[in-house]
Amino acid sequence: MITCFIRYEIDPFKVDSFDEYARNWGQAIPRCGADLIGYYSPHEGSSTVAYGVYNIKCLADYEAYRERLRKDPLGRSNYEFAKREQFIRREDRIFLRLASAPHEELIRP
Repeated sequence: MITCFIRYEIDPFKVDSFDEYARNWGQAIPRCGADLIGYYSPHEGSSTVAYGVYNIKCLADYEAYRERLRKDPLGRSNYEFAKREQFIRREDRIFLRLASAPHEELIRP
């Protein structure tokens, strides 16, 4: 299992647009085959940083998932929405694997 972390730099005056974008992905991403953990928008501190996080089995599955997302009606319209509204200034994606599992439970005396 790998986890995709997407770091967005967004327009601080268009957070509501990013939130709409996030809600749309909340429907399209699971339907297209990834395990969505969630999208996170600014709350306290930086007003320009947001994140999207989801799990996928492997990079081969990621490629198939991306193709399904491109063909998905909501996925296509969400890409166009972001392009039209220009609330995303920058998007960086990284794939990580969980290194700390299994997590040990705290043993109490």
